[in-house]
Amino acid sequence: MNCTVERIETNVVKLEITVPAEKFRDAIKKSYSKNVNRFNVPGFRKGKAPMAIIEKMYGESVFYEDAINIVCEETYPQAIKENNISPVDYPEIDIVEIGKEVDFKYTAKVVVKPEVKLGDYKNIEAKEIEYPVTEEDVEVQLNAMREKSARIINKEDGEVAEGDIAVIDFEGFIDGVAFEGGKGENYDLKIGSNTFIPGFEAQIIGAKIGETVDVDVTFPEDYHAEELKGKPALFKVTVKGIKVKELPALDDEFAKDASEFDTLEELKSDIRKKQEESNKARAKRDFEDEVVKKAVESSEVEIPEVMIEKEIEFMVRDLDYRLRYQGLTVEKYVELMGITMDTIKNDFKEVAANKVKTNLVLEAIAKAENITVSEEDVEKRAEEIANIYGSKDVEKVKETILRTERPIIEEELVNNKVIEFLVNNSKIVA
Repeated sequence: MNCTVERIETNVVKLEITVPAEKFRDAIKKSYSKNVNRFNVPGFRKGKAPMAIIEKMYGESVFYEDAINIVCEETYPQAIKENNISPVDYPEIDIVEIGKEVDFKYTAKVVVKPEVKLGDYKNIEAKEIEYPVTEEDVEVQLNAMREKSARIINKEDGEVAEGDIAVIDFEGFIDGVAFEGGKGENYDLKIGSNTFIPGFEAQIIGAKIGETVDVDVTFPEDYHAEELKGKPALFKVTVKGIKVKELPALDDEFAKDASEFDTLEELKSDIRKKQEESNKARAKRDFEDEVVKKAVESSEVEIPEVMIEKEIEFMVRDLDYRLRYQGLTVEKYVELMGITMDTIKNDFKEVAANKVKTNLVLEAIAKAENITVSEEDVEKRAEEIANIYGSKDVEKVKETILRTERPIIEEELVNNKVIEFLVNNSKIVA
C-alpha cells in the first residue's frame, strides 16, 4: 500500500491510497465467497456457480462494492495510523481507479483534529476563593434534618393557611364546559409550593374543611397544553381535609433521634466541620476551573464544526438519559416545553464549543509536557467505577469497563493530571 497526504483546508486532509492489484483481486474473491449464494445461475446449484460465470452474466464489477469495503476497511485505518492523522469524522471516499488488472486507487477526505496554539499556561494568575461557614448554613442543614423527621398530622378545624397541605377535589371549566385533564380527587396541594396555575393556591387560603370555593385563574401564555394557553378558567375546589407538618423541637432530644450525637451543640459542631470540608473542596474546584478557563482563553484553535455537532449530540443523549429517570424522553420534554429540538441544540452550542476547546487545550498541554498515565492508574480507576456499580463480580465489571471505556478513562485521568500541573504552576493573587 502507498499513501500520500495533502492538506486541502485548515482541518481537512485528503489521503490518496494505492492498493496493489493483487490485494484488490483477493478482496474480490472474498466478496464472491460472501455473496455467491445470492445468485441463481442455470446449470449450477445455488451457491455453486464459479465466479467467472457470475461475472460474465452480471458484469465484472458485480463483486466490486463489497471488495471496495473490504480493502478500505483494512487500508484506511492503516494509512491514518502510519501518517499520524487524528480524524474527528468519517471519511469521504472517492474511487480514482479500479479494475482487476490495475492497482486500486482511492481518496479519503477527512476532517482532522485541529492544531492548538497554546498561550502562557505556566504563569496563570487566579484568585483563591474562600467560602466561610455561617450560622445560617448550619441552620439550613438543621432545618433539612427537621423536615426529614417531621410528622404530617390532620388539622381538625380551622382554615387553610400558607404552608398547609390542602386535600382537595377540583374540576376546571372554560366557558362553562369541563376540559380534559382539569379534574382531580383527594389531591395533596402544598400551599405556597406554586405547583398549580399562578393565583390558584392563594384563593384556597381561608377555606374550611368541607367548603367549596370558586377559583378564577388564567392559564399562562407559555402553558404546555396548546388548547389552554392564555385561557381564563374557573375551578370548583372542595377542601376535603387540611394537613400540617409538625417539626420536632431543636434540642438535645432531637440530636439523639436524628444523629449519633448526644447534644445539639455536638451535632452543630459536626455539621460545621463537614460543611467546612465541603466548602474547601468547592473552593479548590472553583480555583481549578478558573485556572483552566484562563489557559483555554489564552490559547487559539479553529474548531471543526463537526466536533461541536458531535458534542451537542452527546449532550442531547445525556439529557434524554436523565429525563428517562423522571419517566420522560427528550421528545416528550420538547413537546411539554413547547420548543423544538433545534432550540435545545442551539442552547447547547456555546457550552459544547467551550467543552471541545477545553479538551483540545488540555490534550495539547499534556502532549507538550509529556503528561501520561500508567496502566496501573487506568486499572485502579476502572476498579473504582466497578465498585460504584455495586456488582458482586467486580473483576468482571472491571474487565468490561477496560474493554469498552478505556479511552474515556485515560482522557479523564490525563486531564486531571494536566489540571494539577496548571494549578501547581499558577500564581495566587489577591
